[in-house]
Amino acid sequence: MLEVNGIKITDPVYDPDAKIPFPSSLFENMVKDRRDLPFVQLAIKQALFFVPASLFLIFSGMFEWWMAAIYWVVYLLSLGPFILMLHNTSHRQLFKKEYKILNYFIPWVIGPHVGQPPESYFAHHLGMHHKEGNLPDDLSSTMKYQRDSFIDFLRYYFSFLFVGTFELIGYLKRKHPKLLKRMFVGEGVWYLVATLMTIYNWKAGLTIYFGPLIMTRFLLMAGNWTQHAFVDPEDWDNDYRTVVTFINSPYNHSCFNDGYHLGHHLKSSRHWLDMPQDFVDKQEEILKHQSFVFRKIDYFMMWVMLMTKRYKLLASFMVDLDPERSLTIDEKVDLIKRRLKRFNVKELVQTDDVVPAAAE
Repeated sequence: MLEVNGIKITDPVYDPDAKIPFPSSLFENMVKDRRDLPFVQLAIKQALFFVPASLFLIFSGMFEWWMAAIYWVVYLLSLGPFILMLHNTSHRQLFKKEYKILNYFIPWVIGPHVGQPPESYFAHHLGMHHKEGNLPDDLSSTMKYQRDSFIDFLRYYFSFLFVGTFELIGYLKRKHPKLLKRMFVGEGVWYLVATLMTIYNWKAGLTIYFGPLIMTRFLLMAGNWTQHAFVDPEDWDNDYRTVVTFINSPYNHSCFNDGYHLGHHLKSSRHWLDMPQDFVDKQEEILKHQSFVFRKIDYFMMWVMLMTKRYKLLASFMVDLDPERSLTIDEKVDLIKRRLKRFNVKELVQTDDVVPAAAE
């Protein structure tokens, strides 16, 4: 078992002897990396629920609100694993070249039923976010917001919800026109189908399409907010000082080690099962840069703590990696507050003139 400063890492790593369950075992020779067969298993399970359930709610003529409630319970429980499956298979294609048509299954068959129009995630996340890295040119940058303010979060969320698509169109038009075409096709097909189905059965349409669209985008923004909540005012373009890591969290088991966000930003193509080992290997750099590492919690729990200003509670989950000196709770709180401060950015451009509000 991996270990850091006496802390045993319990997050998922590759087990070559693990039994491959049916029916994903049927796809072993079709995937690029057999370590990704859990995505096949999950995609099949989710498709077997969401596709028939959606068709039934829309066309059966038997819609009841209690059925919608069941759909939403499954949707909310499934969303985290789905988004991280989509995330990983966007960075690393799941199926081999000769089976590449199957790579469309996750975004085009499952995604539309959980508030995720096809191609929009890929365009935003790979085409824009990873190019800009939460710096001022990143359309989802957290830098200009006070990141423990609920009012600022609402500004952030509603900006993304109502104008984010238009901003992304402008960005892709300038920098990735081919990707813009993909996004237009995905979003266009989704909105056309969602609108037609809502006209046919408005109750089912709200349940399956537009309700999840609003909720999914809220949760995506809450996640990105916490992933990039702590930005060092003196080293704001250093991933080690702007991106968090979660270890030993149940979230990592259900969401494919997504807590290792620093490792992902340092190398976006790194396999999710390699993240814990990479975390161990980079201990000297993580300690040197005083990178934020937390244990047991997840992004949404952190978001709640930030919005309610529970700094000491949040600090209690911080991991001390320095074997010679542990920070006190008060020292951790001071460090947390320092990295939450809003930057005064008149124009979102990558220049050294970007300064934190605290510096003025």
